[in-house]
Amino acid sequence: MGLVLAALQPPNRLVFEVMLATGLRVGDVLSLTTAQIQRQRFTVREQKTGKTRRVYLPAKLQLQLLAQAGRLYCFEGRNDWRKHRTRQAVWKDCQRVAAFFRRSGAVPRGVAVSPHSARKVYAVGEFRRTGSLDEVRRKLNHDPAHAATTLLYAMSDQLDAQQLRALGRHK
Repeated sequence: MGLVLAALQPPNRLVFEVMLATGLRVGDVLSLTTAQIQRQRFTVREQKTGKTRRVYLPAKLQLQLLAQAGRLYCFEGRNDWRKHRTRQAVWKDCQRVAAFFRRSGAVPRGVAVSPHSARKVYAVGEFRRTGSLDEVRRKLNHDPAHAATTLLYAMSDQLDAQQLRALGRHK
């Protein structure tokens, strides 16, 4: 993930950094308003589920976001300040970076690199920090009936390690 972050366009890198710090989905990060990020702790209504959750931005990240924030949205659209940046713009930049690192051999073929990867990295970090799948589930706002989804997220680093071993590379 460090390689990907280093090569992304600066606004898209900030999108990933917010995802890594909060576990939010890319669409939810892109729809953050400048007014929301002026507070370090705020409530977000997730677009996918309609559920709300409180998120916290580290002070350094908050300052970086405020420095590039637009009039209405933190991540303004390219052609219209009244709209936020699109998920497709972030995804396209991520795929450009992934293709470069695949050609160089730094990222093996078959290893997924996408904006959603940041949410999985967040889940792995929370699981390592707390040791509790229930805590990870709560922070990701996963439904308790779908515990397997949370388990896949929290253990995704182990799955990636297995994929790398299968490809003849070691993590």
